[in-house]
Amino acid sequence: MKFNTALLHQNFDGDAATGSTLTPIYQSSAFSHGSAERLEAVFNNKAAGYAYTRISNPTIDAFERRISALEKGIGAVACSSGMAAVTMSLLNILQAGDEIIAGAGLFGGTIDLFGDLEAFGITTRFTDEVTAESVEGLITDKTKAVFTELIGNPKLNVVDIKSVAEVAHSHGVPLIIDSTTATPYLINPFDFGADIVVHSSSKYINGSGNAISGIIIDSGKFRWDTERYSGFKEYAKYGKFAYLAKLRNGLWRNVGCCLAPMNAYLNSIGLETLGLRMERLCSNALQLAEFLKTVPDMEVNYPALADNPYYGLVKEQFGGKGGTILTLRTGSKEKAFKLINGLKYACIATNIGDVRTLVIHPASTIYTHSTEQQKLSAGVYDDTIRISVGIEDADDLIEDFRQAIEKI
Repeated sequence: MKFNTALLHQNFDGDAATGSTLTPIYQSSAFSHGSAERLEAVFNNKAAGYAYTRISNPTIDAFERRISALEKGIGAVACSSGMAAVTMSLLNILQAGDEIIAGAGLFGGTIDLFGDLEAFGITTRFTDEVTAESVEGLITDKTKAVFTELIGNPKLNVVDIKSVAEVAHSHGVPLIIDSTTATPYLINPFDFGADIVVHSSSKYINGSGNAISGIIIDSGKFRWDTERYSGFKEYAKYGKFAYLAKLRNGLWRNVGCCLAPMNAYLNSIGLETLGLRMERLCSNALQLAEFLKTVPDMEVNYPALADNPYYGLVKEQFGGKGGTILTLRTGSKEKAFKLINGLKYACIATNIGDVRTLVIHPASTIYTHSTEQQKLSAGVYDDTIRISVGIEDADDLIEDFRQAIEKI
């Protein structure tokens, strides 16, 4: 199946019991069974079924199966938010004394999370760019994961998955990719060697900005050395499903960061138009970036522009499409605010991946808790505007930015 067909039909057939074309919203906390023996079997993972929505739910399960198939994984675990997914993907394999290697240009919330993990004895070693060379230079016997965003938000740097994965694997370390800004429409990171993929499905998968959620997908390809990763000893019997078995039966279910059935349903609806939306969004982003490139005294950053340093990787990994985010440096914070306030169609909001164009001044909002060095590493300056392009007509978007720029 090609992409848009797979969105509708791969690993999904609606609800067989009723004929519903979508799995219904099972808005129930618990599920009853015909006997105590049956509930015991379900509760102890010895029979298929559902017991409690914090652990599993039919609506959520349908969403997980669809995303897993789309990413070519062996299974997925949905979470209450993208940040919950990032947190669980890492804590499933980490303990006190461990180290993470990560890009310094991560989303501000993820950087804040890594700061919080220090209180639990987990250290992050940052590098300006996640490359094979930088990872090789930072790996120690304490390194337990390499974590990076595939397309940095808002730095818009692109990671060469294959080369980084090869270095990480040579040291027995998994590569975890946050592919939120790329989406399965642009790439399946498992094809290039990634081991775990994380999405903030609140963004492009949902597409309408109406449900917070996150999801973790496992490739099943990484072999967990139980000496290096001692927490996997009791799960080694599950073979390639060890990571998912440990996650579901441990920290994820105990912390209680499950996805709500309603949000899973909204995500499943949004998922079905992901291909159509991403095609339009990428096209609009490129056209807007090409226009902004002609504006004097302003600097546009978009990976699919021919003179961008990541253009080669964009062609190799994404088929030439650069995603849906671009940034613009206006010359000063005052000009940035005037431009933002002068736009008629763009919403001033902190999300990305909506059908509407969204703009934000990152330095004063999502990076307000970051140090100056962290802002610089993330490509965030006082004059930076982040633009999450929507599905409006490209001519209208360009005209809107033109009139707002003329005002300043």
